[in-house]
Amino acid sequence: MPAKIIDGKAFAATVRAQVADHVAKLEGDHGITPGLAVVLVGEDPASQVYVRSKGKQTVEVGMKSVEHKLAADTSEADLLKVIDDLNNNTEIHGILVQLPLPKHLDEDLVINSIAPEKDVDGFHISNVGLLGTGQKSMVPCTPLGCLMMLRDHHGSLSGMDAVVIGRSNIVGKPMAQLLLGDSCTVTIAHSRTKDLPDVVRRADIVVAAVGRPEMVPGDWIKPGATVIDVGINRLDAPEKGEGKTKLVGDVRYESCAAVAGAITPVPGGVGPMTIACLLANTVTACCRANGLPEPEGLTA
Repeated sequence: MPAKIIDGKAFAATVRAQVADHVAKLEGDHGITPGLAVVLVGEDPASQVYVRSKGKQTVEVGMKSVEHKLAADTSEADLLKVIDDLNNNTEIHGILVQLPLPKHLDEDLVINSIAPEKDVDGFHISNVGLLGTGQKSMVPCTPLGCLMMLRDHHGSLSGMDAVVIGRSNIVGKPMAQLLLGDSCTVTIAHSRTKDLPDVVRRADIVVAAVGRPEMVPGDWIKPGATVIDVGINRLDAPEKGEGKTKLVGDVRYESCAAVAGAITPVPGGVGPMTIACLLANTVTACCRANGLPEPEGLTA
């Protein structure tokens, strides 16, 4: 029986609708409009596309969208001044600095200059520590989106065996913390894990976030397991014509889908959830800032 396809695009639309409803309630009941500020340094084409998409979706759910576009040679002091102004702006509840930054800027210093309560990316060292110790934090958007989809598919995750392939600070490590928080038994594996296929075969849940195109084949997957593919890799696709490319994940979709119980596609799986969870985090940050109940179903 072929795997159920977990449609991230449709799920993200549902999350955005929930966010829009909560935004309308905040405005109607309290006269508060959540505000999201995005800071873009330089002219990286992929970053520009991503920032435009964030701004568009922020406005569509009724929130205030602010963009600061800075030159590639902006000094660290000038960038930190922009962030400090946003930290002190009561109309801004979420701040995101688009990565990667130009090489002359210290990413860790910049990220950690954002007020932790406004760090809707969940990358600030304070939020990392809070998440790691099971306390209330801002949660990185991509792992939060994965957790939402897993909860929706399984209901309770308690007692399930989960393997996260990848140990990045952005996805792998926080994903493992979130799964632990939902009472999974969690293994963090990576490219140097001994007997990696056997480790993965034990898992009821496989989260592939290693950044290697089509690394995980179907014979690594336990029959009926749920596969969450975080990878987004662009490969040449000569079968589509000269110079054409295609997007693939970190798993070999066809072979894994033949074995798994459920799987996310690439594209259209985890990707759309990232911006949806950014919007959800902004609403959560707004509620916390104003001492109001957090939106149900939009937090970890």
